[in-house]
Amino acid sequence: VQLQASGGGLVQAGGSLRLSCAASGFAFASGSYSVAWFRQAPGKEREGVSCIRSGSSGSTYADSVKGRFTISRDNAKNTMYLQMNSLKPEDTAVYYCAARFRRLPLSVCLDPSSYVYWGQGTQVTVSS
Repeated sequence: VQLQASGGGLVQAGGSLRLSCAASGFAFASGSYSVAWFRQAPGKEREGVSCIRSGSSGSTYADSVKGRFTISRDNAKNTMYLQMNSLKPEDTAVYYCAARFRRLPLSVCLDPSSYVYWGQGTQVTVSS
C-alpha cells in the first residue's frame, strides 16, 4: 500500500488549497477502509483533521476545521482530497494522509494510532 500526498504550498490567509492523496495497493471502490488527513505543526503533536470511511456515509472533521475543510474521494482515480478554504495561519503544518483496512468508528477515526499506512506529507504554509 502506498499513499502519495500532494497539493501543499504557500497561500495567504483567507485563501484556498486542495490536497490530494493518491492511493495504490487498495481500491476505494471496494472493501472496508478508513482514510484520513492529519497535520503536524512544528513542536506540536500530530492531530486528526478529517476522515472518510468506505460506504455511503461516514466522515468527520476536527472542530478547528469544520465549515472550512471538505474531505472527498474519487473512486475512479483512487484519490482522496481535502479542499481547504478560508485558510488561517494556524492551519500551517505538514499534512499527511493515512489509511486503515477497516471501517473505523467515528470516535477513533481521527486518532493517529488507528492507522497503519501513511503518506509522506505535504507542507501547507498560510501567511498572515
